[in-house]
Amino acid sequence: MLICTDIWKIFGPTPEKAHAALAFQVAADKLSYPDHVVAVRGVSFEVKKGETFVVMGLSGSGKSTLVRCLTRLTEPTAGQILIEGQDVRRMNDEALRNLRRHKVSMVFQNFGLLPHRRVLDNVAYGLEVCGVDRRTRNDRAAQMIELVGLKGWESKYPRQLSGGMQQRVGLARALAVNPDILLFDEPFSALDPLIRREMQDELLRLQSTLHKTSVFITHDFPEALKIGDRIAIMKDGQFVQVGTPQELVLRPRDDYVRAFVKDAPRAKVLTAGAIMSRDLRGRAPNGRTVPSHAPLQALLPMLAEHDAPLTVLDGGTPAGVVDRAAVIRALVEEDVARATGA
Repeated sequence: MLICTDIWKIFGPTPEKAHAALAFQVAADKLSYPDHVVAVRGVSFEVKKGETFVVMGLSGSGKSTLVRCLTRLTEPTAGQILIEGQDVRRMNDEALRNLRRHKVSMVFQNFGLLPHRRVLDNVAYGLEVCGVDRRTRNDRAAQMIELVGLKGWESKYPRQLSGGMQQRVGLARALAVNPDILLFDEPFSALDPLIRREMQDELLRLQSTLHKTSVFITHDFPEALKIGDRIAIMKDGQFVQVGTPQELVLRPRDDYVRAFVKDAPRAKVLTAGAIMSRDLRGRAPNGRTVPSHAPLQALLPMLAEHDAPLTVLDGGTPAGVVDRAAVIRALVEEDVARATGA
């Protein structure tokens, strides 16, 4: 759905000249060119259809600049961006407008609602820009408002809504045009913690129904773990490591990644399949089985009740065994790969 190859963004008076000088330097922390700032350096990744790809990093890491490059809200200095096989950097103005109106929608941190328009008109705005007639766009907007749980608030103004409700309006507006790809630039970072968790749950609920392809930017690692199918950790304009939440927690590539995963909720992130022993000689009796995707927190009550091991099923077929000791090691050890021999 989305393929990015060697994306660069350099701010300064002659970015192309700076790119030519910097492209073959190795150490990102030593990159420099007079009067220029390297925001994104040689980033490559792919996002599959229906996948939520999270880019996570601290402030100044380049993640927001990267997501804005995808639709050329920020013009990339170099690299290739393919959306459904179309080269975004080669698009003319008309093709780029069509991309932004029909294929890709963006949800921003600051909501971006029009204060003089009611909720219904805010949600319908993208359809209005596309030339959809009033009745059709209002019907579609009403459907999206109900989908995000705001039915009954259609006639209210943004100032009459809480922050979480305003962000739901922004999400409904992005969904109204039925885009192929959703881009989220730290959409929940301005919300209170409880509202933020509600919005994360809402996004997961919508994703389970709509299966949209998404790129989600955040500086919050627990949020990345909760939302992402895969996560890219970004530093100094580059990806340090890309992997599933389990891969990052089990096998951090360096101390920078290890610092992020140190306080990860392992019981929620790790699964039976990740820590099981493939030696089926200790296979559990009496039907004590769990699916390979079961999180460790679901195994804890079963192992607390009885110390017999659990047989791990992959597609209904026994694939391994997990016991109480393996779960305890997984929850307390810094590097489970060392403990399990993975």
